[in-house]
Amino acid sequence: MALEMIKGNVAVAETALRVGLVAYFGYPITPQTELLEHLSARMPELGRAFVQAESELGAINMVYGSACTGMRVMTSSSSPGISLMQEGISYIAGTELPAVIVNVVRGGPGLGNIAPSQADYTQMVHGGGHGEYHVIVLAPASVQEAVDLTELAFDLAEKYRMVVCILMDGYIGQMMEPVELPPFAPLRTKAPSWAVGAEHPEGERAVLTSININPATQEIFNVKMMSRWQEVEKEEVRYKGYYLDDAEYVIVGYGTAGRIALSSVRAAREKGIKIGLLRPITVSPFPVEVLDKLVPGKKGILVVEMNNGQMLDDISAIVARRVPVHFYGRMGGMVPYPDEIDTAIDEMVHGDYDVNRDARGVWLAKMRELVGTGA
Repeated sequence: MALEMIKGNVAVAETALRVGLVAYFGYPITPQTELLEHLSARMPELGRAFVQAESELGAINMVYGSACTGMRVMTSSSSPGISLMQEGISYIAGTELPAVIVNVVRGGPGLGNIAPSQADYTQMVHGGGHGEYHVIVLAPASVQEAVDLTELAFDLAEKYRMVVCILMDGYIGQMMEPVELPPFAPLRTKAPSWAVGAEHPEGERAVLTSININPATQEIFNVKMMSRWQEVEKEEVRYKGYYLDDAEYVIVGYGTAGRIALSSVRAAREKGIKIGLLRPITVSPFPVEVLDKLVPGKKGILVVEMNNGQMLDDISAIVARRVPVHFYGRMGGMVPYPDEIDTAIDEMVHGDYDVNRDARGVWLAKMRELVGTGA
């Protein structure tokens, strides 16, 4: 096994090349620009299409057009750029096209800053664009996992003819770790039967569109899409569990927040606290049944995020006030330190809380004290 020390953004870009990326369209924005820069050199070397568009709007619509050919296409951006892409993402979803989007999340709202964040959870998991569609969202917690999930993203996009997002905060994009890259796979040479350019009997041509003028036709199509999403929910949930077998308390965190929380779980275990970690890898579809089965018998759930509690809302709905839910998050590009999560664990274990507590309200009161009088 040959390991290479590679930055997260570069590892994702190189993996996409190796698993058959044919066309990339994007626009530079920190902290994902290294991904675009790597592909700007490598794609022409390999005789593949690379275009730095005039904007994120142009990039996502180029992805839309290229995806109609059935070939592997991708774009990448960071939070404000992804916001601009939302209409195009909805069009791609409404045309049932496979496409991969990499979102290296930064602090917001607005232009915000270039620091790592998880503030795009709601935007990606619950669909920032108009209409009734879902996106598969994969959340790596290491550079190796980002490599593995990039390969998976293209496979899932093609399997379900769906948009797949690799949602990773700026830390994962910028950090360097040893990884094993996949070998080069042969490029697809024949378009799938549904695609533009495919061979059809009697000279028929594929018509790909997201326009359904007739409401009854649109409803039929939406039912079809929802049925496919139910299949995704059944077959494609992914997560990792740590120390859950005897856990009395459970932390839920994804990406970098989950990675940091794991060190706090191990420290708490050394102090005799029976606590485990559930780290969703697919935040969409979320591991609902896994968490639902964990709740009975637990004394508390702690949600850790690098945002204002966007996943907290989903978890609270699953827990349904069966056990107290606690929350600790940092916003605006700030990252929680292990000792901060250690304190949140101690408060959960040693405090007297009921199931009706306002987890976000309790957390926000502490945040006001932490950041000072300017809040």
